[in-house]
Amino acid sequence: MLRSCCPSMRVQDRPRGFTLVELLVVMAILGLLTALLLPALRQARAVARRTACGANLRHVGTAIHLYAHDFDDIIPFGPEGRPITGANFYTSTGSVTSLLSLEDGAPVGLGLLLKAYLAHQPTVLFCPGADQASEAREQLARVGHAQAQSDYYYRHASVDLLGGTPEFYYVRLSNLGRNGIAALVTDVQFKAHPALAAFQVKTRTNHQNAFSNILFAAGHVKTVSNRADEFTVDIGAFPYNALERILAMFELADDYQ
Repeated sequence: MLRSCCPSMRVQDRPRGFTLVELLVVMAILGLLTALLLPALRQARAVARRTACGANLRHVGTAIHLYAHDFDDIIPFGPEGRPITGANFYTSTGSVTSLLSLEDGAPVGLGLLLKAYLAHQPTVLFCPGADQASEAREQLARVGHAQAQSDYYYRHASVDLLGGTPEFYYVRLSNLGRNGIAALVTDVQFKAHPALAAFQVKTRTNHQNAFSNILFAAGHVKTVSNRADEFTVDIGAFPYNALERILAMFELADDYQ
C-alpha cells in the first residue's frame, strides 16, 4: 500500500514550471511597466539636474555677494576689454559673457571668483543639466593660461558693444542701474550654425533648452520655462549681434524677479 501511493504523491507535489505562454505574458507586462516608468524616470532626472543647477547658481550668488562685500559693493567686473581678434570673445569692458578667462588667461567675469570665493567648488560654474558633454574639467584647466568658458552667462553690467569702451555701466550691487537691472546670471541657451565651430562659436544649451535658471541680484534663483525660446539666443551664421541679443535676454529675465 505504501509503495503504491508514494510515487503518485511525489508526482502530484512536483512544482510546475512556467509555460511558454505564461513567460511571454510576464515579459509583456514587464515591458509595459518599463515603457510607463522610463519617461517618469527621465523626467525625475531632468528635474533633479535643474534643481542642482539652481543650487549651483545660489552658490555663485553667495560668492558674488561676498565679493561685493569685500570690494566696496562692486560685483566681479573687468578686466579691460581686449582688441578684436579672430578668437577673442571679450572685446568690450563689462560686456555680457560666459567667459572665465581671456586669451592670455586673465580671469574675467565669474572667473574673478575662482581664486578665493569659489576655490573649493569651481564646478558650480558648470550646469549639471548641460545638453552637451560637460567641459568643466577642460575649461577650468585653461583658466590662467587661455580663454575658458562656463555654462552660464554673466551680466557684467549693461553693455552690449562688440568693441571699444562704453560710456557708462553699472557695477555696484546696491545700485545696478536706472532700468531695473535684476538678473545677473542665467543658463547659456545658445545656438549657432555648425560652420562657426571653426571660430570656437558653438551651440551650447542646458535643460534640453526647455527651461532656464536665473540668478537675481538679491541672491534668489528662479526656474522659468523656455519652451517658447524666449531665453534662447540663436545667431544662426551671423554672430555679430550676439552680445546685443544676450543682453536683451537678460532684460527680459529682469521681469521674472
